[in-house]
Amino acid sequence: MDHANQNINSANAAQALGAYSHARRVGDLLFLAGVGPRVRGSKQIPGAKVDAAGNLVDYDIEAEMRSCFENVRTILEEAGSNWENIVDVTVFLTNMKRDWQTYNRVYSEYFPPGSSQPTRTTCEISALPQGGDTSIHFEVKIIATVANPSPTAS
Repeated sequence: MDHANQNINSANAAQALGAYSHARRVGDLLFLAGVGPRVRGSKQIPGAKVDAAGNLVDYDIEAEMRSCFENVRTILEEAGSNWENIVDVTVFLTNMKRDWQTYNRVYSEYFPPGSSQPTRTTCEISALPQGGDTSIHFEVKIIATVANPSPTAS
């Protein structure tokens, strides 16, 4: 198989909820699909609080973010890359006013200032897909380089 152009599906990150791959490698770049917080094999969203009828009552953006970033780390590693190779991050939030401070605090733990800090775009959107038993409030899209680039043709 041509490793410089392939679809990648993680055996350990949360399963894709539609007809798409977790990532696609094109040359020495990895393009991750939107990654949410669900844990593989579970329909529960980390930090979600539901009532007896299963309706979402409240959510914890920090718990969603930490779970989401673990999914990203897993996909990157299975694709032959790593966290330090992330070059661009696009974040989708459903409530920027409510979650902005927590989002920035947690984000800065994962992406501290320095030479490997990626670029970032943050968007507020009206809704994200139902990621399991409840809707999600945080999703991230990543572009990274491959840790071991393919040799260049001479």
